[in-house]
Amino acid sequence: MTKQTAEQTAHQNAKLKVEFRIHLVTFIAVNAILAAINLILTPEYLWVIWPVLGWGIGLIAHAINVHVATNSSFKARMIEKELEKQRK
Repeated sequence: MTKQTAEQTAHQNAKLKVEFRIHLVTFIAVNAILAAINLILTPEYLWVIWPVLGWGIGLIAHAINVHVATNSSFKARMIEKELEKQRK
């Protein structure tokens, strides 16, 4: 891996991690506001669980994507496997 390629990869990985952290903070802030609204207006029914669960699934998928994308050893093994398949 050349120095330029390594720098590009590091920059991309950092960008992915920052984007995930923004997503996480937004998730926490918005759902905290929704929970407050829910508890103030309709405490007898906790509807806030539905947006938390739905958005939480997307957040988990985003976290997995970032982890896999930034785990270079995993990515390198997968690339090597694909190259081996193509050679056969």
